[in-house]
Amino acid sequence: MSDETQLKICLATSEMTPFAKTGGLADVSAALAVYFDETGHDLRLLMPMYPVIDPSVLDITIVPELQDMQLTVGGQTVYYDIVQVAMEHFPVAIHMLRCPELFHGESLYGGYDEHVRFTLLSRAAIEMCQRLRFAPDIFHVHDWHTALVPIYLKTLYAWDDLFQNTKTVLTIHNIGYQGVFGNHVLGDIGLEESTGLFDQEDLYYGRINFMKAGVMHADLLTTVSPTYAREIMEPEYGMGLQDALRARRSDLVGILNGVDYGEWNPETDTLVPHRYSSRQIAGKERNKQELMTNMGLEYSPDRPLFGMVTRLTYQKGIELLQQVLPGLLADEDFALVALGSGEPDYEQFFEQLLGEFPDRVAFYRGFNEALAHRIEAGSDIFLMPSRYEPCGLNQMYSLRYGTVPLVRATGGLADSVRHFDSKTGQGTGVVFHDYDANGLRWAMKTALGLFANKHAWKQVVFNGMQQDFSWAEQGRLYLQQFHKLLNHGAA
Repeated sequence: MSDETQLKICLATSEMTPFAKTGGLADVSAALAVYFDETGHDLRLLMPMYPVIDPSVLDITIVPELQDMQLTVGGQTVYYDIVQVAMEHFPVAIHMLRCPELFHGESLYGGYDEHVRFTLLSRAAIEMCQRLRFAPDIFHVHDWHTALVPIYLKTLYAWDDLFQNTKTVLTIHNIGYQGVFGNHVLGDIGLEESTGLFDQEDLYYGRINFMKAGVMHADLLTTVSPTYAREIMEPEYGMGLQDALRARRSDLVGILNGVDYGEWNPETDTLVPHRYSSRQIAGKERNKQELMTNMGLEYSPDRPLFGMVTRLTYQKGIELLQQVLPGLLADEDFALVALGSGEPDYEQFFEQLLGEFPDRVAFYRGFNEALAHRIEAGSDIFLMPSRYEPCGLNQMYSLRYGTVPLVRATGGLADSVRHFDSKTGQGTGVVFHDYDANGLRWAMKTALGLFANKHAWKQVVFNGMQQDFSWAEQGRLYLQQFHKLLNHGAA
């Protein structure tokens, strides 16, 4: 099979932009789907139809072969169907699993029956292929929610010759979420006769791990950056799966996520007041002035503005900001605008900063897509001091928007941002290595010094805006791995 051969791909995911999203998983699933479709591959997509999805914005087509379906999961017979869905501004048709009995509530995740819901999603993806007589070359599953597909193809569906040549690929987006349940659910998921295929130590301690099952049985493992692929094989980042991943070292590949420049491009972005480019950059300063004024901050072209758009969680390095920001704000002249929500203690920290420095700190609790774009366009420096970061996208957005990323060297941040060297004029941001207050303090002071050096600042901004993290290259790497797997059986 040549690299030009059209592939049959079934992609199963728990979320996909623009239908339902909690994080980068949705963006990557959508981007890959569009890329696979645009490059001529035969694609079937499946995700749940959650209650949060507004059916009025969907063009729903009934697929006769996918009606009146049923499965015994969780000790009960569950009735469901699968419909084909189109949506304006999304170029690919997608199949959605409809089962209001299981997919209920406002949240995509959580609840006592979570293992049953995603068992159904995994098995429904396989049964959809059976009903459509679609024999995938590649079954591409994402994170723990669909990680049981590889083990199901080896057990409950091993009889079906439709899948005799199918290879499975599991993409790990964030290993911090693994789908760990008590081993009493083995009956619920239909695998009580297949305990030998699970990690025996886990079973001994009364648990099963959906992600680990996928790691053990998928033909190929990918994750969302080369550095993260190396990190998750170590105890500090592996979240307990490092041994299982090291055992599959030869089948683990890191592919950096890409960026949708149709949405994130300062030359065409309709969500920012003033468009601009690396050649005509005056609009960026006007965006900064409007952003600061609208957020109640005192504007000065000589006052650097740090921006943040983030989940306020343990992963994102907020504890370092707690240690560093109050002192730096007292000693240095800069402003900060932050957008995000998460752990109450972290939200309270930003509220306190706002109270202490009202003319230089702005905080918007929650998420606002338009404001996220305005922060990227209006900030001088973007803060991402993450403890760990599988890939990260905001640093790539920042580069395109001429906003200098300040990042810790971990995961995709290390792969996409190079520390600026004023002697050579090479580099695209400010990078620190040690996860501690001193490291972040050094990085922020370095960024402030760089901003004050107008010649160097102009160069680092220009360098960043020339970077290309489009999906054209990253999608090609996925297809390259798919063909390699089909031709040689190994990564």
